[in-house]
Amino acid sequence: MDTNTILYIAGAVVLGLVIGFVISKSLEKGKASKLISEAQSESKTILKGAKADAEALKKEKILQAKEKFIELKSEHEKVILSRDKKMAEAEKRIRDKESQISNELSKTKKTNQSLEDKIKDYDFRLQFVEKKSEELDKAHKSQIKQLEVISGLSADDAKEQLVESLKEEAKTDAMAFVQDRVEEAKLTAQQEAKKIIINTIQRIGTEEAVDNCVSVFNIESDDVKGRIIGREGRNIRAIEAATGVEIIVDDTPEAIILSCFDSVRREIARLSLHKLVTDGRIHPARIEEVVRKTQKQIEQEIIEVGKRTVIDLGIHGLHPELIKMVGRMKYRSSYGQNLLQHSREVAKLCGVMAAELGLNPKLAKRAGLLHDIGKVPDAEADMETPHAILGMKWAEKHGEKPEVCNAIGAHHDEVEMTSLLSPIIQVCDAISGARPGARRQVLDSYIQRLKDLEAVAFGFPGVKKAYAIQAGRELRVIVESEKVTDDKAASLSFEISQKIQTDMTYPGQVKVTVIRETRAVNIAK
Repeated sequence: MDTNTILYIAGAVVLGLVIGFVISKSLEKGKASKLISEAQSESKTILKGAKADAEALKKEKILQAKEKFIELKSEHEKVILSRDKKMAEAEKRIRDKESQISNELSKTKKTNQSLEDKIKDYDFRLQFVEKKSEELDKAHKSQIKQLEVISGLSADDAKEQLVESLKEEAKTDAMAFVQDRVEEAKLTAQQEAKKIIINTIQRIGTEEAVDNCVSVFNIESDDVKGRIIGREGRNIRAIEAATGVEIIVDDTPEAIILSCFDSVRREIARLSLHKLVTDGRIHPARIEEVVRKTQKQIEQEIIEVGKRTVIDLGIHGLHPELIKMVGRMKYRSSYGQNLLQHSREVAKLCGVMAAELGLNPKLAKRAGLLHDIGKVPDAEADMETPHAILGMKWAEKHGEKPEVCNAIGAHHDEVEMTSLLSPIIQVCDAISGARPGARRQVLDSYIQRLKDLEAVAFGFPGVKKAYAIQAGRELRVIVESEKVTDDKAASLSFEISQKIQTDMTYPGQVKVTVIRETRAVNIAK
């Protein structure tokens, strides 16, 4: 192929490309114009639809705005109406109050006017009465002078005679009136009081536990005594030093006596001796170790006893220190009566009695349980304070209520009673102590109480003989019939009972019986 042919072919190809390019451009331009026209028509359609939607939306929003306006307008009208109503009511109340005040003012004016008139009238009458009283005084003085001349007695002497006669008459009448009132009160009050107390006592059962100052430690054989004493008495001295308990080893067979006023320490010594004898290793170092362990054991037991007592009685929220004191009462006795059993008994009695009287039984139980916590002091300084005051201070310190604190402090009349719980605690304490066999008293104090009772009776005039009987529960008084009348006997019985009540301390009650007899003796010959 020659060069010209190649050039022709190349020129044809280039020409074809140019022509194709021109044709493609013209085709693209036609398509573009067609697309533009379609787009314009579509945009017009969209604009029409948008305008129609906008108009519809505009109408809808206008309707919503109108509805909202109407709603707000109605609410506003309601608010305005309610405010108008309230204002009208307030105005009405103000008008009523104004009318009421005006009426009261008019009444006050009338009252003041009438009072002024009455005052003027009273002043006039007072002047008149003063004049009349002066006249009466003058007439009275003249009459007295005339009576003195006629009777031969001065006014003072006549007055003394009249006063003495009136005194005796008034005393007799007063005693008779008092006796009638007492009998009338007994018909109603005594029966109800007995019912409450007997019901309370019947519902409570108690267990007796008597602890003395001496405990007996039993041993299997007398050979153990020598081991407890130790070489030159070292073991027994170590036990006494560690526990603070006196150990008496005598000729009593198979027994060792532990003596101590503190029952807690006595129990520690007893348990320590038991452990030492069981173990067999008895020497000073072992003794000190066992005593320390036993002390911890007893302290834990005290807390457990306190917790168990509080749970049994249904008492909640008691301070841990008070719970510990309650537990310590297990190892303390008073008048031969176990202090914890006594306190439980008093708590139950108080709860029942408070429930019967419509008071709070839980508070009553609380005060009954804690009323004698002052009898378990920790320090020597506390022993100089009365146990009621000490118990009240501890209760106040540990956050007890004022009613409970006052009941604790007032159950022996150490402080003034300020609540109804206080007399209940006092009564229930007396009931627990007055039960036959509850307390063990020393013979000397018992005899002294009988003598004091008889001495109180002999302190009154007209008493011939006096006998304290029924273990000091009754006082029989025989009076001279010439010096004491029947009415005076009733008065004497009351005065003796009041004297015993104020001057003596005793559990339970003391019955005072005054006997007056007259004898007429004649002999037929």
